[in-house]
Amino acid sequence: MSTVLVVEDSLAQRQMISDLLQGSGLTVTVASDGVEALEHVVRSCPDVVVLDIVMPRMNGYEVCRRLKADPKTQNVPVVMCSSKGEEFDRYWGMKQGADAYIAKPFQPTELIGTVKQLLRT
Repeated sequence: MSTVLVVEDSLAQRQMISDLLQGSGLTVTVASDGVEALEHVVRSCPDVVVLDIVMPRMNGYEVCRRLKADPKTQNVPVVMCSSKGEEFDRYWGMKQGADAYIAKPFQPTELIGTVKQLLRT
């Protein structure tokens, strides 16, 4: 079974995203900020990372850059999932190495479909 790391500082958002992904048959682990996310990825490499951008200690852009710069984690797909939904935000997220970008609020089918598509590639 595939594992998704959900990185989100809002407990409510983290729980909602986790419930959606678990309900579609995925195993979910969580981190509440960027530093915790990097520690988690090193310990147990997930199949996909769903990553918020605005977080304490380290933002999602920096986490994505670090994951994509490390040969051990560069092939882990990253889905940026943020309330920053302007075209520039999407562009900047993809420039950091994100494989997909979803703006909040999103449709549950959009998130699940995006994650499952990245798991197939």
